[in-house]
Amino acid sequence: MTDLSATPPAGRPSTDDDLLPIRDVAQLTGVNPITLRAWERRYGLIQPKRTEGGHRLYTPEDVAIIRQVLGWIERGVAVGKVGELLARQQVSTASDVTAEQRQSDTDIREWRERIMLLVEQFDDRQLHLAYGELYTGYPLLVVFQDILLPVWHELRQSKGFGDSSRWLFYDQFLRSRVLQRLQRTQQSSLPRVMLAGIQARELELLSAALLLGDDHQLSVSPVAAEQPIEELALLCQAQQPMALVLWLNTPLDTMLLRQLRALALTIDCPLGLAGPGSELVTGQLSGTPIAVLGATSGEARLPLRQLLSGRLDT
Repeated sequence: MTDLSATPPAGRPSTDDDLLPIRDVAQLTGVNPITLRAWERRYGLIQPKRTEGGHRLYTPEDVAIIRQVLGWIERGVAVGKVGELLARQQVSTASDVTAEQRQSDTDIREWRERIMLLVEQFDDRQLHLAYGELYTGYPLLVVFQDILLPVWHELRQSKGFGDSSRWLFYDQFLRSRVLQRLQRTQQSSLPRVMLAGIQARELELLSAALLLGDDHQLSVSPVAAEQPIEELALLCQAQQPMALVLWLNTPLDTMLLRQLRALALTIDCPLGLAGPGSELVTGQLSGTPIAVLGATSGEARLPLRQLLSGRLDT
């Protein structure tokens, strides 16, 4: 289990007391020391500090980067390409931070720590109360994208004893809540968008459907996570959605790209890609009618509406 004490409170810069030796970082992240050294020397992904004796010391920020690297690798991204993706993230978030934003970041960090603690204790009753309390202070997009799902991803990557049970406990909790909210938002009078996934877990699809339709102008219906891509045309023919969106977690290989090209020509509605893997495929889609909507649900909401209105270039 990730030791929350290894991360300094939000808003406070790291100090020498926060530095971790390589053995502790390996235990926290599940990445062995040989791999950590390779990520530093060969790819420049992390730049730990050094003691006078040459021993590596890692900041909490370094640990966060290591977890991001793990996340991209789990989605099928080659480690040699991860540096470019990390650089893009830094550029997109590089802006002046106001005192109000810093306070907001601190509040969100505290909420994550609170949720994590309740999950560690398997306290479903208090977790339910905290889940309800979140909605009184934050919009739906922030609740999921900034608080609940980051905890889910962190638990999924944790390798300690009991972490699998904690992740399954939390995953089941969130899936049941998201399904409840989705059922309340599914209105037959709203334009329907179908959402399918490529190597996506059920919660990723459910939460994406919830967030994409958050303004109550769309009814976003997720299909089963195991739905075969080659049979999506059957569902589109039967349900006649206004658009089909694929949530992409991994890069496109040659076979998958061929399947998507065929799918786009078979269905009678626009086809869009969203999710973390969509950032990696823009160059592969040249000459196709497939639209790239955004890496997160928040980024994809406006492009999806533009796609439906015919105002988004593919």
